[in-house]
Amino acid sequence: MGLLGTAFTMERPFLRERLAGHGLEVVVRGPGDRALVHRVIYEELCLGIVREDSRDAVRDVVSRLAGEGAQGVVLGCTELELLLGPDDVDLPRFPTTQLHVAAAVAAALD
Repeated sequence: MGLLGTAFTMERPFLRERLAGHGLEVVVRGPGDRALVHRVIYEELCLGIVREDSRDAVRDVVSRLAGEGAQGVVLGCTELELLLGPDDVDLPRFPTTQLHVAAAVAAALD
């Protein structure tokens, strides 16, 4: 599973270990790609800026994750859902905001 998010999310073990505890092997890109994704999140998406060149750059990061064996990608930052929709990448994407909301609604209705 590829993981995208802020530098903290991609570099610290908390989310990777949680996913690994469910039997998932987590793939994170190298420093350059991590810096790119982090920059796009904080300097653009957090400010409401969605740029096509940034979408293309992050798509390229996802393609490299796939090249390293990732069979899906976790969008581990809420803002990434503004950039990568269902048709933007060739891998299954797991948007954590939507997944958390669905789980919260299911728990509330249970």
